[in-house]
Amino acid sequence: MSTFRWLPALVFVTASLAHADGVSDLKRFLSSTTGVQGQFSQTVSGKPGTPVQISSGTFAIQRPGKFRWSYLKPYEQLIVGDGKRVWLYDPDLRQATSKQLSAALESSPAALLAGDNALDKTYTLRNLANRDGLSWVEAVPKSKESTFDSIRLGLKSAQVVAMELQDHFGQTTRVSFSGLTQNPKQSASLFQFTPPKDVDVVEE
Repeated sequence: MSTFRWLPALVFVTASLAHADGVSDLKRFLSSTTGVQGQFSQTVSGKPGTPVQISSGTFAIQRPGKFRWSYLKPYEQLIVGDGKRVWLYDPDLRQATSKQLSAALESSPAALLAGDNALDKTYTLRNLANRDGLSWVEAVPKSKESTFDSIRLGLKSAQVVAMELQDHFGQTTRVSFSGLTQNPKQSASLFQFTPPKDVDVVEE
């Protein structure tokens, strides 16, 4: 697997029940958050009739630029950002793919999660109407190189509890988060990766 499958992973924010200004809450929370960790469940759906892909796992973020996404089910896969490079490791394929962190952040939702607080430079943000008991924020990437058309964050009770991503291929990725911990103590080894022996390494 030579391309990065970006995971949404998590963002906390503050939201009121009615007339919420999710954009301001998102910026305010990110400015006071250095790290976060928890679990995620994810579904990917395409055109009608195509199979729905379901997966789950754990994640950790240390801002800026460090993150770890671990798919546990149905197959293991690991994505690690060490502050300089991003690694994607697929144990089944025995392959590790690496690319520069700056390029990875500019073209993926990871910029919202692990990047700096200058969201307006990368995304056009706007509040959406409340739906399903959540307040929603839409982030549209400004870069034409982004792999996503739009990213939507569902906010409730001081947490992001849902994320929806629409890509250029007509696929919709929906993620829900649980067990979130803000600013936890995290080991530096979480955000380090060394390719195992006998693994093909691809650099992009």
